[in-house]
Amino acid sequence: MSGIVNAYRQKSAAAVRRALVITLLLAIAPAWAAGPGDERHVKHVTFAKGKSSATINGRIEGRRYIDHTLRAAAGQTLTVALKASSRSAYFNLLPPGSPDAAMAIGELIDNRFEGLLPDDGVYTIRVYLVRAAARRNAASDYTLEVGAGGTALKPVSAATDALVPGTRFHAQATVPCTPAYSQIRECAAGVVRRGVDGTATVELGWGNKGMRRILFIKGEARAADSPQPMKANRNERGWTVEFDGGERFEIPEPLVLGG
Repeated sequence: MSGIVNAYRQKSAAAVRRALVITLLLAIAPAWAAGPGDERHVKHVTFAKGKSSATINGRIEGRRYIDHTLRAAAGQTLTVALKASSRSAYFNLLPPGSPDAAMAIGELIDNRFEGLLPDDGVYTIRVYLVRAAARRNAASDYTLEVGAGGTALKPVSAATDALVPGTRFHAQATVPCTPAYSQIRECAAGVVRRGVDGTATVELGWGNKGMRRILFIKGEARAADSPQPMKANRNERGWTVEFDGGERFEIPEPLVLGG
């Protein structure tokens, strides 16, 4: 029994150390972003009829990177795995509408991702070489495995729950927030309700400086477009959702549930 306990403690300690390392790396070295002189190529991911996955072969060289784009929906599970001939090749997963901010960073997760998607739209799997390798004009062949499964959580129709005119949201509000690396303390919030049971996507924005999307399923915060671990607590007013690195949002219950 003592051996099992010790093994559990070692595993837990390793998980804590890994989380701390990831937090520190994200703080001092944000996700790779395209810069002047970089060459972007776009390839759309398509699945064969009756299939929900695809294997893609490609090659990157120097400052040339490839964005593999895939349309998917909230509630689906996306899987991505990259195998490359160079150890300097990685992928970042970008949520809909994001030019650079990643929700998964391959360099920190061994080039493998599996997760629930928080919103509808076009997701981008960006395959690239790290800066040092790109400057040396290094190259890498790669194989990318992509899958999207599960049932999409469709938005409630406007006939059932009216939309805010000119938006996709069923309701909007201003909520207390603390975005990472920001002095902002209030965020604009919009909700796409996907059921009457507390299933919804909440989109939070702070001007033109950032955005965060959180998926609730039956009143439980289940997924977000952040590479940081999420922690959510429910209280009499709603939910407090926090991410490692100091990001925090106060989400009122009526925004998610309606009424």
